[in-house]
Amino acid sequence: MSDLAAYVAGLPKAELHLHIEGTLEPEQMFEFAKRNGVAIPYASVEEVRAAYNFSNLQDFLDIYYAGAEVLRTQQDFHDLAIAYFDRAAADGVVHAEIMFDPQTHTDRGIAFATVIEGLLSAQAEAESKHGMTSRLIMCFLRHLSEEDAFATLAQAEPWLDRITAIGLDSSEIGHPPEKFARVYAAARAKGLKLVAHAGEEGPPDYVWQALDLLEVDRIDHGNRSLEDAALTRQLAEQSMTLTVCPLSNLKLCVIGDLADHPIDRMLDLGLSATINSDDPAYFGGYVAENYSAVAEARGLDRAALATLARNSLEGSFLPEGDKAARLAQLEDYLAQQ
Repeated sequence: MSDLAAYVAGLPKAELHLHIEGTLEPEQMFEFAKRNGVAIPYASVEEVRAAYNFSNLQDFLDIYYAGAEVLRTQQDFHDLAIAYFDRAAADGVVHAEIMFDPQTHTDRGIAFATVIEGLLSAQAEAESKHGMTSRLIMCFLRHLSEEDAFATLAQAEPWLDRITAIGLDSSEIGHPPEKFARVYAAARAKGLKLVAHAGEEGPPDYVWQALDLLEVDRIDHGNRSLEDAALTRQLAEQSMTLTVCPLSNLKLCVIGDLADHPIDRMLDLGLSATINSDDPAYFGGYVAENYSAVAEARGLDRAALATLARNSLEGSFLPEGDKAARLAQLEDYLAQQ
């Protein structure tokens, strides 16, 4: 392990933008397909990996939803999540806020309870095993209707005390945040935190909508905010956390090369940017690999990496006391370097 990789792996950090279905490694896809008797359109792990060549978000989503077909039982969701938590712990993640897409599963007949109970049991195991805290973010699929989102919010009612936030993901273009303003208002009234994907492929206006109409607590991605100077100033003034995903940006052609990634520009502009892995099984790296890859490509020094880790903890939905304890853990690490 290089000095940079060792430093990054040791940094106590939070991961705030992680789709648990996007951690489905090809080996797991075959394992779950076999035990559930599900046919998949690939002959080998290598063939699956070869399919991970995307030109845009929709290319990825097509294979992402196909992969989710193998997830059928509570044990599947538990095994999927604990495998992620194990990898995250090795990457120095001390707190994870994981997104899940219930509509991806309920629309094919999987009970909401099956999904969430598997995730909850994995969270408990990760805390016991690694001392890692975690939170759940329930995402609505934006290509589906507002009515479907309201139905999902109703299904979640028995578990709302164990769901921290709602999110908005899937196909961004043509599905502006304003489409879900009423659902977000209902979730806010129930005490849930609010996040939304905006400004990945969608225009800066989608970020404005997320801020002004959805009244989000955090922006997922947000890269295209930099095209609008007034928006950038607003995000900085609000200390709005942006959950940036460098390897995802590269894999989905949001950027042409990691050398062009705007992460350091975001920091220079006073934005509360963080580093996350998004859908790491599909995009070529978990969170530490995202830190290391963008650090090498952009020449980020250790102070910048520490700022990114600090931003992740400060931008988390942990209670203030727990947040302070995690930040102290980070400062202790930095003092020893």
